[in-house]
Amino acid sequence: MPTHHHLPSRPETVHWGFWDARLEPVLQVESGDTFTIDTLSGEPEDMPGSGSTVVEGHREVHARNQRGPGPHFMTGPIHVAGAEPGDVLQVRLLDIALRQDWGWNLQLPLHGTLPEDFPEKRLIHIPLDREAMEARLPWGGKLPLRPFFGNFGVAPPAHYGRCNSIVPREFGGNLDNKELVAGTTVYFPVFNEGALFSAGDGHAVQGDGEVCLTAIETCLTGTVELSVRKDMTLAMPRAETAESWITMGLNEDLDDAARQALREMIDLIVELAGLRRQDAYSLCSLAADLRITQMVDVNKGVHCMLPKSALPA
Repeated sequence: MPTHHHLPSRPETVHWGFWDARLEPVLQVESGDTFTIDTLSGEPEDMPGSGSTVVEGHREVHARNQRGPGPHFMTGPIHVAGAEPGDVLQVRLLDIALRQDWGWNLQLPLHGTLPEDFPEKRLIHIPLDREAMEARLPWGGKLPLRPFFGNFGVAPPAHYGRCNSIVPREFGGNLDNKELVAGTTVYFPVFNEGALFSAGDGHAVQGDGEVCLTAIETCLTGTVELSVRKDMTLAMPRAETAESWITMGLNEDLDDAARQALREMIDLIVELAGLRRQDAYSLCSLAADLRITQMVDVNKGVHCMLPKSALPA
């Protein structure tokens, strides 16, 4: 029978700013097991002043863990028994919840989509109403929250060495895809024994593009099921919701990212429906949406969404 585990965010379970296949796993699970994973968001300079509640372990991670090249905190890695290079790790996001009643948004010089227009650093803290699931914005108004993990996936190929947590790649990482909410299933290609899954970079809500550099960043808790799929082969992550299939493209050039996401969707349609590639290409033009995932993480992201209802029976 599957087992349920809990992985808290403590100095010994969190790595700061990088992905690396050489990291020792902090938890071992069987394929099909579920677990609750606690995550952190915010470096020391991002934290609010007195009066705000900081989740357990956050300041201890700041004090004890070595800072990496990127700003993200990842909880993990988790070793999944039976996962081998060439397999696929199926990640079912069963639940994603806020851990605290505040988040933060940051603009930095030389970063974001319009650095020439906004050259100054700005950090704001935004109250989060966990009961109403709304953000109260400092300029007035409210936004409904839709939390997701911005940075999650499996360990990169070992020969990549230590990878900056900023740049999303084929193993996942900083995807910043706002569609990957609770109820979504995400599929990652596996590059190492045990897959070595990690998650972090909680977002309370984000627009497509994440244009100013950050979303509403916050600490999240997720309930996740991990399963090894030996009947699948992938080159890039893909996802599905109850209504849609999602493929992804990543490249420094936005056009190339869009082409990759589109080719991935054409491959998926051929795989699922047996259409000829030319028919799948036409179907994408009729029914699929190309959306800008994010513009700010070196490799820009595009995701292609196709309603499942558009596929022939």
